[in-house]
Amino acid sequence: MAINILEEDRHKRKFLNFILNSIEKIDNPKILEFGVSDDAMSTGFLLDLCKKNKGNLISVDLNDYEKKFISENWKFIHSRDDNFFLIDENLTVPLDVIYLDTIHKANHVKKIFYHYYSKLKVGGFFFIDDTSWIPYTRKHDKNNFFYEINNQETFIELLEIYNNNTKKFDIEFSFVGTGIAKIIKLNNSELAKPTKILSRRLSVINFLRKIYLLTIKKFVKK
Repeated sequence: MAINILEEDRHKRKFLNFILNSIEKIDNPKILEFGVSDDAMSTGFLLDLCKKNKGNLISVDLNDYEKKFISENWKFIHSRDDNFFLIDENLTVPLDVIYLDTIHKANHVKKIFYHYYSKLKVGGFFFIDDTSWIPYTRKHDKNNFFYEINNQETFIELLEIYNNNTKKFDIEFSFVGTGIAKIIKLNNSELAKPTKILSRRLSVINFLRKIYLLTIKKFVKK
């Protein structure tokens, strides 16, 4: 599979560089995808990988895309991503890859992640799309209040999940396009609940540090 790291389309570049570069050498991959869309870009890439490496892709979407592809390597489930009973009975676990690109709200992402994480093999990948709010902020091309807040809250939620599970998985972020998180499962330990990150950003000592830096800056200018 040829991968163009300089692909002009940001969404394709993100997918090629951050996802496919990580999973392209997996033999007989078992992949679960949430979210297909009309152009089915991610589904097409993942299905090509499964054809090449003799794997299987299950795609789930609330819209009916059953006839989008015809392949023995692909199965479509017409359902919400949180219809756990229906989806679970169609899975062969453990999975190598899970790709989530459906409802981009922090609580929903957390619900899906906590349920399906246990289906992932050790060393497997869980990708969560739309974790950057930068493109949706003012003066950027996608300028949108709701997407900005949703993506930012999702990003923070993932950090808080990681904050209490640092020995159970690794996490990386790409800010290309609308962003994506890559989670690598380290062991089969059960996930703990998210915990707030105890930041010192608003502490008195940080306030004093800023005053000190401003004083030094003024002194240097003189």
